[in-house]
Amino acid sequence: MAGDAKKMAVGFNHNIKHKGKPYHIQTEDSGLDNPHIITHLFVGGNILASKKTSYADIVGAENLAQVVRELMEEQHKEMLRNLVNGVYDDIDAAYSAQAQAYQPGQLRAERAPDVRLQAGVAIPRPPAAHQLPPEVVAARGAPAPPLRGDGAETLFGEDLVSEKSLDEVILSYLADDLGDRK
Repeated sequence: MAGDAKKMAVGFNHNIKHKGKPYHIQTEDSGLDNPHIITHLFVGGNILASKKTSYADIVGAENLAQVVRELMEEQHKEMLRNLVNGVYDDIDAAYSAQAQAYQPGQLRAERAPDVRLQAGVAIPRPPAAHQLPPEVVAARGAPAPPLRGDGAETLFGEDLVSEKSLDEVILSYLADDLGDRK
């Protein structure tokens, strides 16, 4: 394991539609220098929920790669199950009601949008921090991940959820990679 000691396990990514809205679930391993597994649930390029699990207590395990892989799979499946079972529906609804839409590259609204509500209809307030799941509170307190600077990121994360098939994504990646080698 000496050569593989610093390697991270390959992560998981899934796009899933729930109640007609696309969500993206991503699970990754941070490697032995920072032994934890983190899973994020994205909607519209924003993190709706996160779960972070440390495996610092088992870094000396003989079959560490296999154990980390199994932990990643289970954590990823748990986030999928929670999404499908409606665990995050109230949080998403509360924030969606107050969200504003921006065009790519637009950093703020030109003017405040007109809000017209029917009598008796109220915009739900976001839940207080003590009412949120711990993974949501943790995600909000965590610093933003550093940008790689390779052009893969976008300001609003619209590249996270795609209608492209896996074959199209792979072909696009390979075409970009070949273009860089010329």
